[in-house]
Amino acid sequence: MSRENYINSLRMELVGMVADHLTPVALKYGYSEVPLETNIKWRPQVLVIGNYSSGKSTLINELLGANIQATGQAPTDDSFTILTYDDSVPDDTPIQVTEERDGKFLLNDPEYPFEMLKKHGQRFASHFRLKKINSPFLKNLAIIDTPGMLDSITERDRGYDYQEVVGDLAQIVDLVLVLFDPHKAGTVREAHKSLRETLPSKTFEDRVLYILNRIDECSSLNDLLRVYGTLCWNLSQITGRKDIPMIHLTYSPHASPGIINGDNCQTGFLHSLQNQREDIKKAIKLTPERHLDHLASFVETHSERLCHLLEALISYRKRLRIFNLKNSALGVLVSVLAGALAGFGMMNVPIFAGQGPPVLVAAGGVVAVGAVVIWFMFIQKFFRSGFHKKQLDEIDQLTPLENQTRRDSWESVRQYVVAFLKRTQGRYSLGDVKDEHATISQLFREGAKEIREALSELSSFRKSTPIEQKSTPIEQ
Repeated sequence: MSRENYINSLRMELVGMVADHLTPVALKYGYSEVPLETNIKWRPQVLVIGNYSSGKSTLINELLGANIQATGQAPTDDSFTILTYDDSVPDDTPIQVTEERDGKFLLNDPEYPFEMLKKHGQRFASHFRLKKINSPFLKNLAIIDTPGMLDSITERDRGYDYQEVVGDLAQIVDLVLVLFDPHKAGTVREAHKSLRETLPSKTFEDRVLYILNRIDECSSLNDLLRVYGTLCWNLSQITGRKDIPMIHLTYSPHASPGIINGDNCQTGFLHSLQNQREDIKKAIKLTPERHLDHLASFVETHSERLCHLLEALISYRKRLRIFNLKNSALGVLVSVLAGALAGFGMMNVPIFAGQGPPVLVAAGGVVAVGAVVIWFMFIQKFFRSGFHKKQLDEIDQLTPLENQTRRDSWESVRQYVVAFLKRTQGRYSLGDVKDEHATISQLFREGAKEIREALSELSSFRKSTPIEQKSTPIEQ
């Protein structure tokens, strides 16, 4: 089996594993609004975000080898644009846009993993589109260009929640490029929120590359150092990290030849700096190879989170069962006491004074039965409502949070646990939840291990080495 076929086989196994085991549970408990495999069944993707003047479109055009995206100093494109490969045209055709599709098509075509974006409404759909391009650079991946981030724009201005859209896309891509320019080194409000809240909650640090672009516009080396220092300071404040992430310094190779060759006395320092444009290009080209590892992480992450969600629901039902047993015992005790008091009380009532013990016992029994009915039909419901409210108020007590991994996992599923409990009022099958928890736990423990073994085996082969014909470990 060739390496490429082995990779495709393993990828399909991972997608099938998610569809068969994770998706049914995720949909049932509101963890996801669409099948989870929708997010991973398409090709590797790269998300490009940044300030409106950070040079996103110029970089993308250089990668593709043609002027596909509009460029300019002012905001030129306010759409999320999917750039993907079109293999239906001859190889000798000049690189160009061969087909365009609008947002309604993208959001409803099952071939693409964007169904989860429907929730953002019609205004978003009108700012969402796809371009098919015959650029060889896109043969094994897709690029998502985004509207430039601004300082004063609001959700009302855009007509949709920009941060939520970026977050949803960050969850499904394999690489995120964050671009800054010397004039706005990470200070605009949307950039601050994206780096502080959106990206950390939706993707992993190793999937984010920071780029200080257009450094050829710095007037001198001192100016560049000032801009670089400002960006480092802003990133440390925004991310809360003491260790500053790697910042790639780049500029367009189409900049003024005098700047690049060092002829300009002010910007001659660029001649001594490495333009890390090629490093960025290489990182993007490696995206397909990272894709399998990201799929494995996808299975591990979501199986762990679903386990935690189900664990909390099991805990709730166990607490409810104990509460019901105690409350029922109390109800029976109160009813018996009510019947006994009624029997003794009737002995002092003249009309019942001459009656024998059997009549009094029967009357007391009737009172006891009535008390039981009233208790279970009304009083128990009242107490259970109080129990339910208390559990929601103390939702973090449902599950142990002894380490940071558990706390991070709980933070990801807490809202879904609350929503499910509110929707069902705690009325669901404990047995079903236990069975589902056992299945997902086994997938997390054993399936994840087998996936990693398969990836380890794959990495031991050079690209040119055929892989022995056999089933992948997760098929066995």
